[in-house]
Amino acid sequence: MDVTDRIDRILESLVETGGAPGVVAVALNERGPTYQGAAGVKGVDRNEPMTVDTIFWYASMTKAPVAAGAMQLVEQGRIALDEPVRDILPALAAPRVLEGFAADGTPKLRPAKRPITARHLLTHTAGFGYNWANGDILRYVQQNDLPDLILCQKPSLHQPLLADPGDQLEYGISIDWVGQLIEAVSGQSLRDYLRARLFDPLGMDDTDFIQTDAQRRRRATVHQKLPDGAIVAIEHEVAQTPEFFMGGGGLCGAPLDYAAFIQMMLSGGKAKSGETVLEPETVALMARTIASARCPRAY
Repeated sequence: MDVTDRIDRILESLVETGGAPGVVAVALNERGPTYQGAAGVKGVDRNEPMTVDTIFWYASMTKAPVAAGAMQLVEQGRIALDEPVRDILPALAAPRVLEGFAADGTPKLRPAKRPITARHLLTHTAGFGYNWANGDILRYVQQNDLPDLILCQKPSLHQPLLADPGDQLEYGISIDWVGQLIEAVSGQSLRDYLRARLFDPLGMDDTDFIQTDAQRRRRATVHQKLPDGAIVAIEHEVAQTPEFFMGGGGLCGAPLDYAAFIQMMLSGGKAKSGETVLEPETVALMARTIASARCPRAY
């Protein structure tokens, strides 16, 4: 049995044992894919077979292409990693840190000790969290009637910080703000900017924030695993008429699209066509930045 057959069998076994309704796997190196395969179906309540051109919600895998788009602007000198972003994004001119709630339920907020920089946003050290991951942010969002992030309404971004910028790593809406930064600097929507500067050069034709009807029919169902291990389909879709494009999790696309992005990074910034998407020095910086971030708490 060769390697391809062995991987095929692993995917089939995962489906047969109830690990997932369906699965796609792609392996690649800097020269391109070395394996691609699929098993199962597109959803627990569907009969369509899973295929390598099935479209998936990228979720937080959206963050890496958006960060790459921002780093293109850093290369051009249009974004400075360590300068405050307040002059570009006035909404971040006076960030506040949430330090819990008073006895009457009032949020305890104080000014941040230092301004937010692009580096803070790109490395998740700005202090922003997610309401689904932090109870204090969830409480603040509910108290202030902020819309859920997936609705892509701009008030959902107006959250306080959980820590001072640069003090610790907090997984949250920082890359959504990076999307806003790209728009402000480029003068384009995040969707248009990424299409022109990243997706078209890489041949990522199925990757987008907005799905056509044909793409939606090809898309795999989003599922949730219950405490008893059962996998159930859930209704889930990022807003398709958004006020802003969700840079932290709004993209959908096909596995081979994303493989093209990874191949570019493995190739030191070059697309399959030979076009330079990022400089090798930028790719190296992106690879080492998180590891070198001076955060007392990292996870």
